[in-house]
Amino acid sequence: MNNRKRKVADIALKLFVEKGIQQTSIQEIIENANISKGTFYNYFSSKNDCVADILEFLRYDASQQRIAMQIGKDMKDREVFIEQITILFQLNEERNLHALFEAILSSNEKELRKLVLQHRMIELEWLSNRLIEVMGDDVREYAFEGTILFYGMLQNILFTLRITNSTYSLKQVVHVILSYLELILPYMVKHGTSTLNHAAIDQLSSHVDKRSVTIKELTEFAELLQQQHSFNEEQQDLMDVIMNELNRGRIRKIVIQPLLKPLQQLFNETPIQSQVHTFTNMIWYFLKIGNTR
Repeated sequence: MNNRKRKVADIALKLFVEKGIQQTSIQEIIENANISKGTFYNYFSSKNDCVADILEFLRYDASQQRIAMQIGKDMKDREVFIEQITILFQLNEERNLHALFEAILSSNEKELRKLVLQHRMIELEWLSNRLIEVMGDDVREYAFEGTILFYGMLQNILFTLRITNSTYSLKQVVHVILSYLELILPYMVKHGTSTLNHAAIDQLSSHVDKRSVTIKELTEFAELLQQQHSFNEEQQDLMDVIMNELNRGRIRKIVIQPLLKPLQQLFNETPIQSQVHTFTNMIWYFLKIGNTR
């Protein structure tokens, strides 16, 4: 990830939150970031492109934290699930994005509205998939509708708490609303209750631009790690086992997943500790989203 580009995006975000996107000029971003116009356009083709990257950085931060949190843990662990849900909302609150998102969605800026809707759709799909993992395959047919109910309740409760200046714990709010959903979804399954049209859901999903991790990227990252640090025998053996498994015709998740945490531990207190952590996160995401060659 380009750290300089990220820094410019963070400065732009601060201006967008303070003044509004349309009221912030590219020149203001350039001056506050202390960069040239050429550098800005090397990073972003427009303000809208800058907003797209801000949302991408937000998802990246959330996904990295979520993946790291789940490594070595039971995928059905409710406490981990609550923490994972809380992460994105916590990032939104820290960066004061709620008002910005609402302003965009109520505006006539079609491109910006599409970006925010795609951002939300990606998050809805993530939660829907995690609900299936945590609650079981029985809820699959109703998971997406349950996700929408969950976010509807959560966003409106948070809105009410904010405008009334109430003190609250985000994690506790998530816990309570998840408890409601754990009652609602079994009812939907038992009675076959569904309001949303599945064709409409599929149409929404088809508009989301999903990013993936490829075997090529994982291989190149592994090679880079070996260039940066001299592996001992144990480190090399475990890396070889993981990479050989990733390059099989049929990748066995059950073999790779238990090896990721030990791989991290083998590189603790080494110069490439953080890079190995990123590498294992990439593998976890690759196994989660699907295999791309």
